[in-house]
Amino acid sequence: MIIGASSFAGSLSELSDEVRSVELYIPKMHVYNGPRLDRDVLSTILDELSTLNLMTSIHAPYSAQSSTYPKDLQVDTANMEPKDFRLMRESIELAASLGSKAVVLHPGRITGDRELSFMNMVSNLKQLAVQAADFGVMLGLENKEGTDPTNLCCQAEELMAAVEAVNSDNLNITLDIGHANLTCDGDPEELRTFVRTVAPRVIHMHMHDNNGRWTSTYDGDEHLAPGKGTVDYTVLKEIHNYRGIYNLEVFSMTEVIQGKTTLMNCLDII
Repeated sequence: MIIGASSFAGSLSELSDEVRSVELYIPKMHVYNGPRLDRDVLSTILDELSTLNLMTSIHAPYSAQSSTYPKDLQVDTANMEPKDFRLMRESIELAASLGSKAVVLHPGRITGDRELSFMNMVSNLKQLAVQAADFGVMLGLENKEGTDPTNLCCQAEELMAAVEAVNSDNLNITLDIGHANLTCDGDPEELRTFVRTVAPRVIHMHMHDNNGRWTSTYDGDEHLAPGKGTVDYTVLKEIHNYRGIYNLEVFSMTEVIQGKTTLMNCLDII
């Protein structure tokens, strides 16, 4: 079992003491100066990473409505411009250089017509999948939370439809269990059905918790430590023969340790 954590949870050295993998969360790593990659800053981070026994995954830039998200790194996969493809290519290239297990992508946002937004996203994902194939990199399209009505690919069926429409060996699914819990309104049986639906294409996972309902804080997407909300993590047993990373997408080392304990108990890992 490979348990990892996002780079914003702690320093690389702290993470290496507790988990086997780090997800390099590009928008929060301060490796961009405006829209341009600062390769000197990135090199310093990679030098430290090279001294540690950590596997990696990459979280590419995405579209966010938060005021703290870097405005120059906004990427809506349903509405991409040349600079957006450059940003995504840089994440793919980084993943290739590190031998990362996956590059996480967010689905697009609905702008006007839902079907047109979906088709535009699929067209853009096809181009990104070609880039990923060129570099030997696996992309994982993440399910988003259904409490935000502007998100595509909240429902398991639409997520699967997008991946199947792209039809590439280099694009599969990142299962975000916290987002799925919100989409399923905290209903454990609905969550189990969701997981069973996407299971054949899951290559990467995000682990965090919530209470399964909308709130005014991030639409309920609280990113609590596993065990602090309503998610039943035994549902992950529905994904048979999984060999990817269980990445803890939480905000502190205390939550990493709590989440790791919860996952190991729920999955019967001694």
